[in-house]
Amino acid sequence: SEQEKHLVKILEIIEIERHIPRRQKWTGRPAAERRAIGRSYVAKAVFGYPHTRSLINELHARPNLRLICGFPKQHDVPSESTFSRAFAAFANAGLGSVVHDALVHDYLHGELIGHVSRDSTAIIGREKAAKKKKRVKVPRKRGRPAKGEQRPPPEVKRLDRQVKQEPATALAELSNVCTRGTKRNAKGYQESWNGYKLHADVNDTMLPLSVVLTSASVHDSQVAIPLIKLTSSKVRYCYDLMDAAYDAKQIRDQSQALGHVAIIDRNPRRGESLPMCPHEAKRYNERSSVERFNGRLKEEYDGRNVMVRGPAKVMMHLMFGVVALFADQLIRQGIEV
Repeated sequence: SEQEKHLVKILEIIEIERHIPRRQKWTGRPAAERRAIGRSYVAKAVFGYPHTRSLINELHARPNLRLICGFPKQHDVPSESTFSRAFAAFANAGLGSVVHDALVHDYLHGELIGHVSRDSTAIIGREKAAKKKKRVKVPRKRGRPAKGEQRPPPEVKRLDRQVKQEPATALAELSNVCTRGTKRNAKGYQESWNGYKLHADVNDTMLPLSVVLTSASVHDSQVAIPLIKLTSSKVRYCYDLMDAAYDAKQIRDQSQALGHVAIIDRNPRRGESLPMCPHEAKRYNERSSVERFNGRLKEEYDGRNVMVRGPAKVMMHLMFGVVALFADQLIRQGIEV
């Protein structure tokens, strides 16, 4: 079918099997083919199967799909528990990020990208939100210190620390457990959910460049500087496009320090917000690419249907959709693979 032909093209672009080592066991029961299971999970994201059980039923019922994924015969399809163990191994190894970084390097390395749009989207989790830890503030004495009195220095803000940190170190300080989050939607209303946030950097043609998962309670601005550094290490680009949630001096300075132009919508919390210049407003309209990416990931690539628990597994589930969407966008653009 046309749907199966499209899946073959996506699998040929992703080549997930070259990132999964072939396991060998000389004694005991032979291990299931992990490469075929990896291709099957990509098919699950492309076809939008809600559960692993649904995927296994389709593999049994559709010979073409079974052959495409790498199972020659019906009895070669592993059980649901074997699929789950393989998925856990993929999540612990960070397979999704490895495959995605390889795609960005193979198809975008060396190219000059115009705009990088940055935003986050809510990911609803199927687990109980962790209790919020109360932050104990040490009261500071007012006025000048007495003679000989030693006062502790004020705590360095996170954005100031991130300027000097590596992306991996800065992201490790951010929470990634399931929490309660609140965000203002496009119509200006507050929305709350239990789960996570997926932060993404997307180019003008809706190709995801960097993807980060955090707790739902993490503010968007706390992920901006690590994402700027992470994306800058992968590709060359000119403009950073961000909404009012990223309006901070440290973020603007970091973008400028790496040779980019930051176009950020002004946040009215500091008083009256000045309108953008006409040329900046025109470029800011390109930021719709990240919103369309979030919409396609949720509606077409199973991003709204998260059935696993824990940040590693949730990230792995989403990354199967991210790499499939990356390949689909390449096909739509007619890029030769």
